[in-house]
Amino acid sequence: MKPLQKRFENFNAPQIAMKKGIYSFYHALESGQDTEVKIKGKNVLMFGSNSYLGLTNHPELIEAATNALHKYGTGASGSRLMNGNLDLHVELEAKLAEFVNKEAATVFSTGFQANIGTISAVVGRNDYIILDEKNHASIIEGSRLTFAKTLKFRHNDMESLEKVLQRLDYEVMKLIIVDGVYSMEGDIAKLDRICDLAKQYNAAIMVDDAHSLGVLGMNGSGTASHYERTDDVDLIMGTFSKSLASLGGFVAGDFATINYIKHKARSLLFSASIPPASAATVLKALEIIKAEPQRRYRLWDNTDYARACLLEENFSIGESNTPIIPIFIGEDIKTYMYSTMLMQEGIYVNPIVHPAVAKGQAILRFSLMATHTREQIDIAVEKLVKCRNIIENDVNPVTLEYEES
Repeated sequence: MKPLQKRFENFNAPQIAMKKGIYSFYHALESGQDTEVKIKGKNVLMFGSNSYLGLTNHPELIEAATNALHKYGTGASGSRLMNGNLDLHVELEAKLAEFVNKEAATVFSTGFQANIGTISAVVGRNDYIILDEKNHASIIEGSRLTFAKTLKFRHNDMESLEKVLQRLDYEVMKLIIVDGVYSMEGDIAKLDRICDLAKQYNAAIMVDDAHSLGVLGMNGSGTASHYERTDDVDLIMGTFSKSLASLGGFVAGDFATINYIKHKARSLLFSASIPPASAATVLKALEIIKAEPQRRYRLWDNTDYARACLLEENFSIGESNTPIIPIFIGEDIKTYMYSTMLMQEGIYVNPIVHPAVAKGQAILRFSLMATHTREQIDIAVEKLVKCRNIIENDVNPVTLEYEES
């Protein structure tokens, strides 16, 4: 047996879950991201998508992508630094900077690359990175690529953050990094308090707005705008794969910092640029977000309605106040049972288990889109109640026993 094969031969958790009929990942969608999708020929209501504004099937976005394909072809065939820098990318950077009210922006191939490239570029050996313990995995990985010292504070706990800051010299470089909206449990960073502490202790701030763009702030421009603290936030990072209906990422800030990132971030310098169709899609999405604020209003109406329905049925949904609504289940196995049974009932909801959340705090991640109807939300809640009645009264619950190498 080859060395790698030998190392991983005992990783059998997915296989056992499949045999038990509760494997809940890698579903093959046979249609586009919409409020209703097709899986194995069956129509399923989608409550697991990050397409918050429902733009992935918008005809103007499809037309923009098609036009870009005809003009530029399918790819840029190189990195931004070299031959892969299209006029579309340059235009997009200007529009993104304007959208989040910063001097400049630079576009990466993915949001993950935007975080790891930016973080590893801007902090050095004698600096400090200060992270919320529930930050996205890409932020964690970015911090690991630096020689800086990484410190963490308890989730959204400002006393914990201040204690970390108090330990550090006033003059040393300190970068506080938080998610604007936390992607698992849907709560918003206390960015107003973070900005106050950063000023008091001479720290810089970076906000990951992957799940905030199109959702929070003036015209959907993010968390800093939501709190009216854009000038106090040094770097705003975002992705194109949620509200902006494409693929890629960016970081925005002052000209000097972005200029440095453009010439030092290795995940930018050594990756091919996003395809022209992706860039054109985001440009059109930004236009529509500005021109159609009613989409954001509908998203919040749906969010408020879904929260009220879930609370009325006594589901535990934590402190979420965004279109990401966590339904707390607790046990990993029970969470898999819920997601599998819901899929059989025609409802797609994501199961989130350890290590994405703490052990014993598994959730169903129920997310809303602007294009959901109230009837669709009613059906989803009805099916959730039906599944709960079956699972919570099951005298022979499913168990999984497996071994990981």
